[in-house]
Amino acid sequence: MAAQSLYTELYQLLEAGETVFLLSEYETDGSISQKLVRQSDAGLFASIAELQLSPDALTRGPLTTLQNPKGSLVVLERFMARPRLIILGGGHISLALADMADLTDFDTLVYDDRPSFANHQRFRTAKTVICDSFTKLAEHIRFGPSDFVVDVTRGHLHDRECLEVLLAGPEPAYTGMIGSQRRVALVLSTLKKEGFSAQRIEHIHAPIGLSIGAQTPSEIAVAIMAEIIAVKRTGREQTQWLSSSLDMIEAVARNGFVPEAVITVLATQGSVPTEVGCKLGMTYEGALAGTVGGGCSEAEALQIGRELIRKGGWKIHDIDLTDSAEDEGMVCGGTMRVLIQKA
Repeated sequence: MAAQSLYTELYQLLEAGETVFLLSEYETDGSISQKLVRQSDAGLFASIAELQLSPDALTRGPLTTLQNPKGSLVVLERFMARPRLIILGGGHISLALADMADLTDFDTLVYDDRPSFANHQRFRTAKTVICDSFTKLAEHIRFGPSDFVVDVTRGHLHDRECLEVLLAGPEPAYTGMIGSQRRVALVLSTLKKEGFSAQRIEHIHAPIGLSIGAQTPSEIAVAIMAEIIAVKRTGREQTQWLSSSLDMIEAVARNGFVPEAVITVLATQGSVPTEVGCKLGMTYEGALAGTVGGGCSEAEALQIGRELIRKGGWKIHDIDLTDSAEDEGMVCGGTMRVLIQKA
């Protein structure tokens, strides 16, 4: 499958809320075969021989290498939709939250029932802004496991309306509600009486945010965002979120970028400026989309990428950042293994 059509289809599946696996097989003769498998396609997974030898590969992380009976290198990559921050309520805290979410690689959706609050002129960094009654929330938003939901409405009545919709569907990665202890206790008690799952209610972060003594709207937004990041990175599901790998895919699917070679981080050791699974697309002329860490870490890989664009095939390359880190006074100084392939 050509790189452009492969990553365009992958992006479309992610936009539809699918979790998708990219199974790539690299032969010793330099040939490459790749296919997409949706997590929901259980029958297809059962037919993949490598998974029979490594059944835990689906949950091991965003990327894993598998043993192939024929001796070729097999790489399984898991892609999830970019994490989405859903802000229910459009007040001052929401405004600061939306800006912070943009800085920390979340797609942001803001929902409020007041036209003067719910508009793109006010929330310039939000991907989506919806203005409608909170009673119609379920008509506009389908919540899922890639969502981080912040309930910062202006009253406990709207809190309850929102949480009733949330608790009736799939559980988001994070749900938090702002409010005084009295307001929180009143809303949660009402929800329990209505018969909603006690376990789901216990998962609600309320009062919301880390306890850092925050007082101003911006400080409160910092406390909330810090708690969200903590859940994202160390939460109960231990999900591996990779926003940076989606940058290249989005550039292909939405901006028409055509990569001639693709670089993927297979493994890291020590302090490096990237994560396993990150991707960089490149052309021979030097156009780039995505990242595998920038600077020295990319320079070596880009040179090999240009060679493979001319010759074809694939190569695994180890990059040692120790010497360059000492020379440049950088904090990072570990090693990273990358897979470079002609697209």
